[in-house]
Amino acid sequence: MPPVGPEGGGPPDLASLRERHSRAQRHRRPTEDEELLNHPRPEAPSPIAPEQGRFTHTDPWRVLRIQGEFVMGFNALAEVGAAVAVFGSARIAEGHPWYEAARELGRRLAATGFAVITGGGPGIMEAANRGASEADGLSIGCNIELPFEQQGNPYANLAVNFRYFFVRKTMFVKYTEGFVIFPGGFGTLDELFEALTLVQTRKISRFPIVLYGSNYWRGMLDWIESTMLAEGLISPEDLNLLIVTDSLDEICQTLVDCYNHRCWDTWKRSEGARLDADPPGAPLSAPDPRKADAE
Repeated sequence: MPPVGPEGGGPPDLASLRERHSRAQRHRRPTEDEELLNHPRPEAPSPIAPEQGRFTHTDPWRVLRIQGEFVMGFNALAEVGAAVAVFGSARIAEGHPWYEAARELGRRLAATGFAVITGGGPGIMEAANRGASEADGLSIGCNIELPFEQQGNPYANLAVNFRYFFVRKTMFVKYTEGFVIFPGGFGTLDELFEALTLVQTRKISRFPIVLYGSNYWRGMLDWIESTMLAEGLISPEDLNLLIVTDSLDEICQTLVDCYNHRCWDTWKRSEGARLDADPPGAPLSAPDPRKADAE
């Protein structure tokens, strides 16, 4: 049914639509990220607007808040030992095979001695925290404040709340030995590709980035190879930055081996990966133990 104007005789005019949208925007509380990124626009398009400089004087308190959030996260996680981050959809319910696999993985990681860190929400995050908690392991939830409330799951015995995604993602990278990524949506892809970019650009050392559920990820991986690689936008060895598996045994063994600097022992290359490239998790200058044995 088309929108009706003020008199009910036809579609509303443009001014009416703008006013309605403006009222809706005024009544919606801006998110922390919108407040951080907001910048007033000049009256007319202009590459330089000196009068806008006054805005910079209203932002220092936000910088202090961000700094405080980093300090809070570092303090909360400073004594965490070996840990693995588990990511995946918040929409997967208990009883789903992916939920039960994440729960079992959480148990196994805890039994092996790893802490389990998740985004602290429901679905896959809950499952991994639950498994770690059931195995009496350290179960950590790094929750994020969202416009639609994301309730923290009850299985994290250490819960840390964040306002900003980029602060939370720093904690995942800083305090974990590997990422295990279950099927998920945009948020999961964001965490996956940020880690891939950091490793590919050598901003951080290589570490295991494991995709669980080969059928789910196959379409994306095929596109990466058939389009990105074919167009020369990535290098063949970049395909080796991901491990794809349906085996929890392989995930746990890979994480243990890479933690002990033995990634070569259990590295199973994905289809299309170059056989002469270093495995993920291998230090860039580390000798290959297979070559050392041969010598």
